[in-house]
Amino acid sequence: MEHQHVIEELVKNIEKVIIGKTEVIKFAIIALLAEGHLLLEDVPGVGKTTLANAIAKSIDCGFTRIQFTPDTLPSDITGVSIYNMQSGLFEFKPGAVMNHIILADEVNRTSPKTQASLLEAMEERQITVDGKSYELPTPFMVIATQNPIDYLGTYNLPEAQLDRFLMKLSIGYPSVSDEKRMVSNYVTQSPLKTLSSVTDGKTISIMQQEVKQVKIHKDLVSYIIDIMDETRKDGNIALGASPRATLALIRAAQSTAYTDGRDYCIPDDILKVIRPVIMHRLILSPEARINKLTSEKVLSKIISKFRVPILER
Repeated sequence: MEHQHVIEELVKNIEKVIIGKTEVIKFAIIALLAEGHLLLEDVPGVGKTTLANAIAKSIDCGFTRIQFTPDTLPSDITGVSIYNMQSGLFEFKPGAVMNHIILADEVNRTSPKTQASLLEAMEERQITVDGKSYELPTPFMVIATQNPIDYLGTYNLPEAQLDRFLMKLSIGYPSVSDEKRMVSNYVTQSPLKTLSSVTDGKTISIMQQEVKQVKIHKDLVSYIIDIMDETRKDGNIALGASPRATLALIRAAQSTAYTDGRDYCIPDDILKVIRPVIMHRLILSPEARINKLTSEKVLSKIISKFRVPILER
């Protein structure tokens, strides 16, 4: 495919600063090309912020880091209208969200009202201030982080907001050999400071449109819908996958096929992304929690109930 080399260069470029995490990098690129948002849940210091910054630098796009705290206001995110005494008019001052790649750092540390200020931006690619809507630049992606260990002073993301993240990923600790490479690379200076771009936002926007043209067979669509429907019926799940999740999985599968250089989806594309796309959207029942079940175990059992379609070409 025409832009296949861009994907390979993106992975190699980001690997200069995120060492030994090729799969996570590929998932992040899949989310970007699917026009989705990413939730990174992991312990501090494993490279969540660095990954977001490296993506922005690699595609030569603007980057904004928002450090969420309990006193962060919605207007800090969306912007505010300020009265200009000289002109006698209100002027819009853009907020932090008015950029290409947004890092919502420790998003669960701010109030639910401020968390909600991201909803319109993430879903409709626009913000509304004082009744007037402002379009966000393209490409646009929110990469949010949260710490799974420290719950003091945090506000859990509501289901409606979790549902707007295409994927939830965990970077994890590096292996000993990868950590040695990291130390060697970072001991004199940060590679992030010298990281160059390998493509631009215009090319990414074109690739995002090409992802939408990737063919997905009706049998694969039925396979996805059957799994989504089963999550709503399973007794271990209190809240199953939404119709938005169905569309998200289809788009993620298309993006996976595209990154592999195909203009059509195969079953493996679905199976590769179904867990990071769906698991964070499932709310387990109290009984399932008592039985120490996890979203991954429940989803794996549901997937095993359905025969993987065999496609003829």
